[in-house]
Amino acid sequence: MIGRLGLLLSRTIGRFTPDPFVLALGLTILTAVLALVFGFRERGPDEAAPVVQLFDAWWNDRGIWKFLLFGMQMCLILVTGFALATSGPVRRIIDRLAAVPRGTGSAAALVALIAMLVGLVNWGLGLIVGALLAHGCAGSLSRRGIRVHYPLVCAAGYMAMLVWHGGFSGSAPLTMTTTGGIASVMPPEVVAQLGVEAVPLGRTILSGLNLMTTAGLLVLVPLTLYVLAPREGSEVRTAEDLGVELADERPRTRAEGDTVVARVLNCVVGLALVLGTVLYLASSEGGFGRIGLNQINATMLGLGMLFHGSPRAYMHAVEEAARGCAGIIVQFPLYAGIMIMMSVSGLAGMIAAFAVEVSNQTTLPLFTFLSAGVVNFFVPSGGGQWGVQGPIALEAGMAAGIPPSTMIMSVAYGDELTNMLQPFWALPLLAITRIRAREIVGYTAIVMLVAGAWMAFSLLFG
Repeated sequence: MIGRLGLLLSRTIGRFTPDPFVLALGLTILTAVLALVFGFRERGPDEAAPVVQLFDAWWNDRGIWKFLLFGMQMCLILVTGFALATSGPVRRIIDRLAAVPRGTGSAAALVALIAMLVGLVNWGLGLIVGALLAHGCAGSLSRRGIRVHYPLVCAAGYMAMLVWHGGFSGSAPLTMTTTGGIASVMPPEVVAQLGVEAVPLGRTILSGLNLMTTAGLLVLVPLTLYVLAPREGSEVRTAEDLGVELADERPRTRAEGDTVVARVLNCVVGLALVLGTVLYLASSEGGFGRIGLNQINATMLGLGMLFHGSPRAYMHAVEEAARGCAGIIVQFPLYAGIMIMMSVSGLAGMIAAFAVEVSNQTTLPLFTFLSAGVVNFFVPSGGGQWGVQGPIALEAGMAAGIPPSTMIMSVAYGDELTNMLQPFWALPLLAITRIRAREIVGYTAIVMLVAGAWMAFSLLFG
C-alpha cells in the first residue's frame, strides 16, 4: 500500500515538475521580479536605478560567469568519475555491490546508504558514486530477469546531497574553523563587535546534535526508500520502459595502436596526479576534511588513466561521458546569475532576517533552518548561501544566547534538505543514469518530508 501511495505521489509531483532548464529559466525571471519588487530597500540617492543595478550585477563577471570555474569542476567530476567507473577494477567493485540487492526496495536502500556514507566524506564523490551504483544495480537486476523500478533507484543515488553539509566537506562548518574563514563571511567590524571566534569541528560536524541527526538520516532514508518500492507488475517502470539502455558501458574501442611510449607516459602522469593528492592529505594545510573538488578530480583522472592503462581507451571513455555535460554547461551560468541577484538586491538577507523576526530563543534554530531551505532554491551553493545567511544567523543566535555551532548547523541542514527539490545538483546524476528529473523528484520530495521532520525534531530537542 505504501509503495502504491509513493508511486501516486511521485507521478503527481512529477507531472507538474518542469525540466531543469525550464526551471532555471523560470527562477531567473522570478528572482528578477522579486528583487525589483521587494529588494533594494537600502538604496542610496546617488545609486543607479534598481533595474540597472540588477542587470549589471547579473551580466558581469560576478554574475552569470561566476560559476565558470565551478562548472568546469563539475563537468570534470562527471567525466572523470564516469570514465573511472568504466575501468576494469572499479567496474568489478560496482558489479559486486550491484549483485547484492534482490529487488527494487533492497537496491534503493543499498544505493542510498552507500551514497550517503560516501557523501559524508565528500559531497562530490558521494554524488558520482551514488549515480554509478544506481545505474549498476538496475543493470544487474535487469540481467538477472528482475524488473526494477528505475526512478526509485535513481532517486536513491541522489541521497548524498541530503547529508553532505553535515559531513567533512560541509561549507559552513569548515568555513568557521579558522579566523580566515570567518573573515571571508563576516566583515571585520562585525566579528570584533560580536566577538565571533573559530568553531572547531567537534562542536559542529562531530557534535552530539549532528551525530544524532546524521545517524537518524542514515536509518530513516534507506528505510523510507525501501517501503516506497512498488510491487512487481505494471506499476514498475524499468529503465527499458523509460528508454534507458542498461547495457555494459565499457568503452567499445580497444587500445589497439597505442605505443609503449604512450602507455608509459599515461602511467607516469596518472601516478603524478594521484601522488599529488596523497601529499596534499599528508600536508598541514590539507587533510581529509579539507579535500576539495580539485583533489577529487585529480585523483579520479589519475586513477582512470592508470586503470584503463591505455590513453586511447581512456579518451574514448571520456568522450562517452562528455555527452552528459550539456545541462551543467548551460544551467550553471543561470544559477550564478540568480545567486548574485538574490545577493545584490538584499533579497536573501531579507528572507533570513524574517526568520529571525518571527522566532524566539527556542524556535530560532528551527526558523533559521526553514529559511535556509527557501534560500537554497535560489542560491544552490552551500558556500554562497553561508556567505549570505551566515552573518545574520550568527548575529541573531548570539543575541538570543544560542551557540554559534547550533546556528551553523541550522543553516547547513536547511541548505541540504531542499536539494531534494532543487535539480541543480542532480544534473550529474541525471546525465549518468540518463533519466529525467521529473521521474525522480516525487520520491526525493517524499524523502525530503521525512528527513525534514527528523531535522526539525533534532534542532528542537537534540
